[in-house]
Amino acid sequence: MTTSDSLSCGTAGLGTVQALQKRAFDLFFAVLGLLAAWWLILLAWMAASIDTRSNGFFIQKRVGRHGKIFRVVKMKTMRPIASFKTTVTRRGDPRITPLGAFFRRTKIDELPQLWNVLLGDMSFVGPRPDVPGFADKLQGEERAMLSIRPGITGPATLKYRNEEALLAAHADPETYNHDVIWPDKVQMNLDYIRNWSLRNDIQYIIQTVFH
Repeated sequence: MTTSDSLSCGTAGLGTVQALQKRAFDLFFAVLGLLAAWWLILLAWMAASIDTRSNGFFIQKRVGRHGKIFRVVKMKTMRPIASFKTTVTRRGDPRITPLGAFFRRTKIDELPQLWNVLLGDMSFVGPRPDVPGFADKLQGEERAMLSIRPGITGPATLKYRNEEALLAAHADPETYNHDVIWPDKVQMNLDYIRNWSLRNDIQYIIQTVFH
């Protein structure tokens, strides 16, 4: 998938000035965030390493801007179970450790993504970066979602902040995610791109931190 392919659809991405504003905001606050939270990231990494008996950082391939694959960094919150092959996580998932549940609830597991923001793989606000098999298969106008960097938070992330509980209520969570949640997220993210403003980004960040 090329840059021109992802931007040739009906929904345009951000303008040049908007993109520069967004990137400058990301750079400034990623540096600030890492300077303020490096000690917490270090302690959480050590705790997660002991808790999972492995590297405390969870590193996984995700689909980024223009369909480029990058490696997202999060705090590890799960232990592998051979019988579980799904990438969909729901409430009560036996792979999630007690410490991991705490990290997820407090969003400490998201802190290492500040490094992804600094590198330019991600933004503070945008579509959540998905594993290959979803975002890289977008078609038509929907592929405009790949015109911006994926984000740590965003309107779809906030709406589905209780996604794990929602999925747990369905007998087939993968099908429900594929047929209901994912299409809704795509439309919300396209609306976010069409109506982007730095003020809205700041509001999404505030909502994420204080809710």
